[in-house]
Amino acid sequence: MMHMKRIWKGLPIFLICILLSGCDISDDGMSYHFVTLEITAVDMPESFQLHESYEIGVTYALPNGCTNFEGFDVTSEGTAVRRVVAIGSEFPEENCTGPARELQTSFQFTCRYYEPYLFRFYSGEDESGNPRFIEVEVPVE
Repeated sequence: MMHMKRIWKGLPIFLICILLSGCDISDDGMSYHFVTLEITAVDMPESFQLHESYEIGVTYALPNGCTNFEGFDVTSEGTAVRRVVAIGSEFPEENCTGPARELQTSFQFTCRYYEPYLFRFYSGEDESGNPRFIEVEVPVE
């Protein structure tokens, strides 16, 4: 019983120490935010076979030297419609002296349905701010 009283007396001191040693909100580390990148070209197979995997080639644009490619956000819009958006991280506090450039990468896709797939690759915005897409339909054989 005496041992339990010591634990309860020490608990508030322990909690105060934990709270005081937390993270500093005014962290001077690099700050960044995520941005969408324009996809400028895609390399797709002419058709898919059910349960087979394919490498989908993508060319995307980096707008400046402060932006890095992070990956893809692939979302389903129904059974066989895929929206593909290239995601980048931008470090706005850096001196952006690097030029805009186009790079290539790829991602793996596995065919899981018999119906044709429609891929909608985000390619930027039009003059009105509406999203544009490169649309590619791939039949399943």
